[in-house]
Amino acid sequence: MAKPEDKTILVVDDEADAREYMAAMLEDAGFKVVLAANGEEALEHVRAAAPDFISLDLVMPLKSGIRFLHELRRNKQWAKIPFVIVTAHAGDDEGRDDLANILDGKTFSGPGFYLEKPVKAEVYVRYVCEQVGLAYDTLAPALPSSGLERARQELQDLLEHADESSVQEALRVLRGGRR
Repeated sequence: MAKPEDKTILVVDDEADAREYMAAMLEDAGFKVVLAANGEEALEHVRAAAPDFISLDLVMPLKSGIRFLHELRRNKQWAKIPFVIVTAHAGDDEGRDDLANILDGKTFSGPGFYLEKPVKAEVYVRYVCEQVGLAYDTLAPALPSSGLERARQELQDLLEHADESSVQEALRVLRGGRR
């Protein structure tokens, strides 16, 4: 049976914070993740080793998500790679028409699904799992449900190895400078 560590996900987004956030969600679920800041970088990664799934921003410099998809679909080997559009531009002039054409199948057979930023971890990882043939429910216990939960877990891990003065300093900061 396939496992997340057997699957490579290409995350394409020009916003470094969004790219890193999505990568962290996928890595927490056990996936191998490759990052690209635009469609041109994404094509280089696909040429080197085709991923199992692509998470794609729509509006990016150098090569937009739609231009990247056009090139992807022209290659028979890459045309079947599943993808999801992750965008902050679903309702604005920059992305609305491109997204509508993809979802309506006017441009090519699209995913029929997109996510608006900021994405929710569970929805995002669940969709990726479905597309690569994995059962999300088997991953759920290992996944933090939010960035806050992930931060709490990291803080707990750090506190386990911290000396007393570091713990006291952390408490002071968390109390807003109060003693």
